[in-house]
Amino acid sequence: MLGFVIKWGDLGAAIALYLVFEGLVPFLFPQAARRSFVRLARMPSPALRWMGFFSMVAGVLLLYSVRRGQ
Repeated sequence: MLGFVIKWGDLGAAIALYLVFEGLVPFLFPQAARRSFVRLARMPSPALRWMGFFSMVAGVLLLYSVRRGQ
């Protein structure tokens, strides 16, 4: 067992917060967001996969450290 229980309300709040943060850059800086999206679209698949992998690892480590402090 992972040592913690996922509460559906917490999961919903996390997804909602993710959507808020995800929408900040396109809302505040639409031209910069467009340039970033074009750069991402041109990035080779292996590089994009590694970027996604490291993002997931960082998220898991952050979640672990936050949950461990409770």
